[in-house]
Amino acid sequence: MKALIAMSGGVDSSVSALLTKQKGFDCIGCTMKLYANEDAAVSNEKTCCSLDDVADARSVANRLQIPYYVFNFTDDFRAKVINKFIACYEKGITPNPCIDCNRYMKFDKLYERAKVLGCDYIVTGHYARIKKNGEQYYLKKALDLTKDQSYVLYNLTAEQLAHTMFPLGELKKTEVREIARANGFVNADKHESQDICFVPNGDYAKVIEHHTGKTYPAGNFVDKDGKVLGQHRGIIHYTVGQRKGLSISAAERLYVCSICPENNTVCLCSRDELLQPEAVATEFHWINGVPQKQQFHCHVKIRYNQKEQPATVEVISADRVKIIFDQPQRAITPGQAAVLYDDDIVLGGGILIK
Repeated sequence: MKALIAMSGGVDSSVSALLTKQKGFDCIGCTMKLYANEDAAVSNEKTCCSLDDVADARSVANRLQIPYYVFNFTDDFRAKVINKFIACYEKGITPNPCIDCNRYMKFDKLYERAKVLGCDYIVTGHYARIKKNGEQYYLKKALDLTKDQSYVLYNLTAEQLAHTMFPLGELKKTEVREIARANGFVNADKHESQDICFVPNGDYAKVIEHHTGKTYPAGNFVDKDGKVLGQHRGIIHYTVGQRKGLSISAAERLYVCSICPENNTVCLCSRDELLQPEAVATEFHWINGVPQKQQFHCHVKIRYNQKEQPATVEVISADRVKIIFDQPQRAITPGQAAVLYDDDIVLGGGILIK
């Protein structure tokens, strides 16, 4: 059996390559080149971290004595991920580009490249699990819930699950690093970045302005009654639930509760006013088909770093659901994903629109 290993240069994908080879697979390592310095608004004089990542991935592949390639997917990444990211912020929406990267790059472009290379599986360093029950494949949370990445993988199809492996799903991060050290991997103690890859310093607005060449005009902060509270710096600087960086003097702490690009306003409210009892998610993807019941109870996660919450889900159509939370949720953010769980099984997910 042949496997294509997505090697980012980090410790997780490196150990995944090792474990796959130890299982007897004929392995090929690869790194997807997704962006260049200019895409991340990094000066050409500054060495882009991705070059170091390629060197680290190649070092591990050489140590494992497996072939290694770099695939240039920069055009696809710009079209499918960066451009969508920019378009969302311009509409007052906060996207999760990691979800789009997994959907369009790792499990679309790379999946197709694996087929061309005659590979039976693609392998990544995600912390998640795939289980088969009868003829059905299920996406499950990782055993190490502190590292679980199932939230960003909800777009996987049953066919993709059948040809994908997540070797780290049963491991803790500490165990992964121990394996890397024991095998002399150069990246065993490599720092783990928390930033979006093409926004290395966390300055989303700078990257957006760099790509578009636009200057986004200042406008009014308003309350829910339309009263002007002050001036904002341009809508791309804000997201629902944000408190820092508002520079507004008020009797109580204020938070962004909505963004209106039509009149270039950012609406502010109190913390309690951020609470909402329900939400709607569209572009919904069910991993194993639409559920038989039109209404059911499960747990829902509405952002990556949030614990999932109990809720009743009403299936409006094949690609749209209404979510009624047992307890109101704070700062439900358009553009983020709502992912449904039945215990540790991912049922599917979609994009929050309200």
